[in-house]
Amino acid sequence: VQLQASGGGLVQAGGSLRLSCVASGRTFSSHRMGWFRQAPGKEREFVAAISRSGSSTNYADSVKGRFTISRDNAKNTVYLQMNSLKPEDTAVYYCAATPFNTDTASPNVFASWGQGTLVTVSS
Repeated sequence: VQLQASGGGLVQAGGSLRLSCVASGRTFSSHRMGWFRQAPGKEREFVAAISRSGSSTNYADSVKGRFTISRDNAKNTVYLQMNSLKPEDTAVYYCAATPFNTDTASPNVFASWGQGTLVTVSS
């Protein structure tokens, strides 16, 4: 699948943003979807993932209770609702897709990546 992420921007601490990632092709519903982020000078890290049906999700500890991942298979779209944003959430956010049915948070199993969207949280 090919992925196109959008929705990033500049927001004040405590604010909210919703990221979207649209997938091309007819196989979206057969892929587990994830969001990762990479801050300047840091490695890419796992943020959240959602199963093919949307019935199962998992999150990094740093975003639990603040971020929510969801998907709409009819629209080939995965979302990341980000609330109570903090300056440390500043990063380029990437959506990714894997055909493997696994709960791993490793980016290595995600074969397809979007281009990234920048989220900047000011203090």
